Amino acid sequence: MSEVKLTAQTRTEFGKGAARRIRRANQVPGVLYGHGTQPVHLTLPGHDLLLALRTPNVLIALDIDGKTNELAIPKSVQRDPLKGFLEHVDLLLVKRGEKVTVEVPVVAEGELAPGGNLLEHVLNALPVEAEATHIPESFTVSVEGLEAGASVLAKDVTLPNGVSLAVEEDAVVLQVLAAQAEEPAGEEAEGEEAAEA
Repeated sequence: MSEVKLTAQTRTEFGKGAARRIRRANQVPGVLYGHGTQPVHLTLPGHDLLLALRTPNVLIALDIDGKTNELAIPKSVQRDPLKGFLEHVDLLLVKRGEKVTVEVPVVAEGELAPGGNLLEHVLNALPVEAEATHIPESFTVSVEGLEAGASVLAKDVTLPNGVSLAVEEDAVVLQVLAAQAEEPAGEEAEGEEAAEA
């Protein structure tokens, strides 16, 4: 689990105009909330935050105004739909040793059985409960030799110590679909003629 240090400032200006000014200065407006505390409105460094968010469920050590140090994980990230830059981020306050529910990406490895079958990711990320400072970056699942009709359930995914499922054990994570055979063009034409007659 990687921990990224970011320096943040509390902000007192709100609204669209203030948010635009913050973004023009290569900063990102955000809110830190959790543990029953009042939400803290922050300004975060845009480029550093963008790099940090490349890691799913990254643990962020916030230095707020040089006075307070807090740990947080990203809860919600808003991006510009066209340009992709960060518009706003919601951060959830966490404590060391505290358990949180997060979604961890599932990565499939290996080759399916021959036959042109397709692998469907029913769950791209697996909901789990883990200690805030020990959230896995991803789960790797072997699909080596799986045939059509086979599936990998949540209970089949190997979890590290201290991590538990936050979803039904029988939830399908991956499944192998049979390759779709195409009908020869001649048969389709005969079927259409018969329908017209």
